[in-house]
Amino acid sequence: MGLLDRLKAKLGKTREQLSDGITGLFRGGRVIDKQLLAELEELLYTSDLGPVAAEVTKELARAHQRGEVKGEDDVRERMRAVLVERLDERGGELALTHKPTVILVCGVNGSGKTTSIAKLGARFRKQGKRVLLGACDTFRAAAAEQLGIWAARNGAEFVRGGNEADPASVAFDAVDKGVASGVDVIVLDTAGRLHTQKNLMAELGKLERVVAKRLSGAPHEVLLVIDATNGQNAIRQAREFTAAVKVTGLIVAKLDGTARAGAIFTIQQELGIPVRYIGTGESLELLEPFDREAFVDALVSSQLAH
Repeated sequence: MGLLDRLKAKLGKTREQLSDGITGLFRGGRVIDKQLLAELEELLYTSDLGPVAAEVTKELARAHQRGEVKGEDDVRERMRAVLVERLDERGGELALTHKPTVILVCGVNGSGKTTSIAKLGARFRKQGKRVLLGACDTFRAAAAEQLGIWAARNGAEFVRGGNEADPASVAFDAVDKGVASGVDVIVLDTAGRLHTQKNLMAELGKLERVVAKRLSGAPHEVLLVIDATNGQNAIRQAREFTAAVKVTGLIVAKLDGTARAGAIFTIQQELGIPVRYIGTGESLELLEPFDREAFVDALVSSQLAH
């Protein structure tokens, strides 16, 4: 099964709402007019596209006036082009250009952060990389234990501290060990900070600074894990994290269980941060490098693989 078919299957709830919704608008041979465009804009808003909904509709209205958009297929084609443009072309697979490449991963509790780290580790191991996972979430013993199990299963090295140890010191030790043993990638888990806890946000900044002291230029990537089921609320959380650290990329988790995949467009527009990976299920292999064209096609193309 190719990427597009996998995405169509996994993004079924958003696709059902958006693509099937477009089909519904044109049912009975309706022509494009102000009423149809207004209903289309409402459909896009309810699919969590946010301000992008109005932009898409305005572009369709202009194209219709110019005689370039005449029916359902034209609407889908123009919509596809506009939506692809709204997604950052820098997204997709990380380029591991440093040895070791240090990746700091953050996100609120329950966002799918620890599972996403395990999937990242498994992905890099499959590429033949030596991986070290650092359990810097010292406030939640279960997080470190879960990460340790994933590390053992994936054949990755693992560093953890004692309960309530200083997360920054664990991060320092993990990078120190990774540099000494010559691993290719170091992935650091952090406490699932609630975006309202300013002291924990400040600690995240400290962790970033301590890592840089051990290895100049590190962390090379800071990935923020966002729970797709949170929709627009994820954007508010993301803003808090981007104020605390220099987030370089996003992992959007749990896309398979929500009709809110459209929030990716608003997240991109609001934050200007590329989506690196999307999580489409629990299994370790279900972390897809983000492909903006395949993503948009999975949501708006008319051919549905039933």
